[in-house]
Amino acid sequence: MTAADNRSATRSGIRTFEPTRLHFGGDYNPEHWPEEVWAEDIRLMKEAGVTMVTAGIFSWGLVEQRPGAYDFGWFDRVMDNLGDAGVQVCLATMTASPPPWLSRQHPEILPETAEGVRKWPGSRQHYCPSSPVYRSHAVRLVEQLATRYADHPALALWHIGNEYGCSNPVCYCDVSAADFRRWLRERYATVEALNEAWSTTFWSQRYGDFEEVLPPRTTPTHANPTQQLDYARFSDDALLQCYLAEREVLRRITPEVPVTTNHMPHHKPVDPFRWAAYEDVTALDYYQEPYDSRTHIDAAAAFDVTRCAGGGRPWLLMEQAPSAVNWRARNSPKPPGAMRLWSWQAVAQGADAVLYFQWRQSRGGAEKFHSAMVPHAGTDTRTFREVAALGQELAGLPQLAGTRCRAEVVLLADWNSWWALEQGSHPSSALSHRETLLRHYQPLFDAGVPCDILPPDRDLGGYRLVVVPNLYLMSEQTAERLTAYVRGGGHLFVSYFTGIADECDRVHLGGYPAPLREVLGLRVEEFWPLDEGAGVSLRGELSGRADLWSEAVDLEGARAVATFGDGELAGRPALTRNAFGTGIAWYAATRPEPTLMRTLMDRVRGEAGAAPVLDGLPPGVQATVREGATGRFIFLLNHAGAAATVTLPHPARNLLDPGGKPTTSLTLPPRGVAVLGTP
Repeated sequence: MTAADNRSATRSGIRTFEPTRLHFGGDYNPEHWPEEVWAEDIRLMKEAGVTMVTAGIFSWGLVEQRPGAYDFGWFDRVMDNLGDAGVQVCLATMTASPPPWLSRQHPEILPETAEGVRKWPGSRQHYCPSSPVYRSHAVRLVEQLATRYADHPALALWHIGNEYGCSNPVCYCDVSAADFRRWLRERYATVEALNEAWSTTFWSQRYGDFEEVLPPRTTPTHANPTQQLDYARFSDDALLQCYLAEREVLRRITPEVPVTTNHMPHHKPVDPFRWAAYEDVTALDYYQEPYDSRTHIDAAAAFDVTRCAGGGRPWLLMEQAPSAVNWRARNSPKPPGAMRLWSWQAVAQGADAVLYFQWRQSRGGAEKFHSAMVPHAGTDTRTFREVAALGQELAGLPQLAGTRCRAEVVLLADWNSWWALEQGSHPSSALSHRETLLRHYQPLFDAGVPCDILPPDRDLGGYRLVVVPNLYLMSEQTAERLTAYVRGGGHLFVSYFTGIADECDRVHLGGYPAPLREVLGLRVEEFWPLDEGAGVSLRGELSGRADLWSEAVDLEGARAVATFGDGELAGRPALTRNAFGTGIAWYAATRPEPTLMRTLMDRVRGEAGAAPVLDGLPPGVQATVREGATGRFIFLLNHAGAAATVTLPHPARNLLDPGGKPTTSLTLPPRGVAVLGTP
């Protein structure tokens, strides 16, 4: 198979990445080792079933040791070795970490904190995203790379930068300040429009000229909320402009080669939905927490975000750990079988590649205790044996590549709302976008109901149920679309503190949540956040406990499904249901505890007709479906600590068991995996 097998014709500016099998491999850093080790690397890659590596991510300082003096000789040999072995390369642009000479010659590229403290070289990503000096040197390097390797047979995919915003999500230096003012001029055109959007009449903040505007640096007390929101938008855009500058070079020199970059999960500084419009395939780095028994829930949501950002197309798990990481307070290895289970989980949720950081474990440097496919102890290790076994297993199911996941339920998530929600001066500082999203996602996941996760401006027409957890910022257009969705027969579930402010973080007047009052059939008079550790009982058709938040709700057509059973709001509505048009709109004025949340969501999705993949799933078993031209495949993954038996509605064969026969009952051991195909 050649790299060309991964490419297809350009469609609407997107170069599709369509492998003919599931890719397997990792981040390859041969520069860490003498060349005599490289031959062993190739031999072991073949043994492990490696089909793709990422290469060159942190190689800038070796290929350009002095300004403009390029030496690619050693990297030529790396590319040739991989190409000769049939291993495809996701080639990094090498710009993730500038060499020391660049910051020595141009200290103005270094980022600064909100307090004005400069961050120095010595780790990685030590650059201001707005720096024209950094961008020009990065683009110059990419020109060299693209020209040199444009026709190399191993090149399958470009990997621009690396984990944007990981170590430098925001900079407050003077270079960034000037770029922020440029960005504001483009956004608002006039300083009068900026003053209106930022509500600068408050605290005498009115600006007479854009030159008076600064980043939200450290201030005596609360900074302007909309200034902070716009700076989050600007900072995301500054990083994106770094990516786009390199992408433009690659499009010009290698127009047929797809491009991507690797995102981090639930990464607040970078909006993956916005970036995905400029990526040919979406990619994610995910590192499970072995000490967390629910780490697969967090992973599942991150996988769905990545898949949905890419329009539902297959995506790439660009990095994961073969075993332990090095950056948590306590770094447990993955127990036997966990790496296989969690890798298959990514595939079950739409990944067409399973890659690791990294191929060979480093001897020195900050990540020397981060696990690798080839550990310090070599190949006679549990880690390498598990890795090699997975590589062979993935190779045995090429028909999975290109198939897709589909869902009838969508959760709405908006990075702009996230940036605004977690600012200060709100009724409670305990609200968390990520935690709230997972609270709504988990009961659907546990029930085996597939979910999409999308921003609120996407088409909702094909969904039976739309779930809106804590969407604090809401435009009038979004509210109108949600209202029309319910009027036309859709089912909507909305949680507390949603639809409170517009895109400029200005409160919608007329009673909370003003733009949704009609469809929800209620008005919130007051927010009543609960004290830390406090809870409240709920009574009615649904009963149980809730915590974190409560609201004083007046009904305007909706009916109470549950009321507060105690506290200051005793007897007031807590959970409501409103028939509107030909649809139904639910509202939760508090945060139900997990057991009640599962009961509530089961009822909501049941009324909406959103069914699970399989009925009667045992606790801890995940079920997903991928389908396409090669067939329909059901994945079963046992995240529980005990064996679990799954009853199937029709006979199916476990494709991971070559000698297996079609069955209607399948027992999964702890951390067991099955991929079912029709006989």
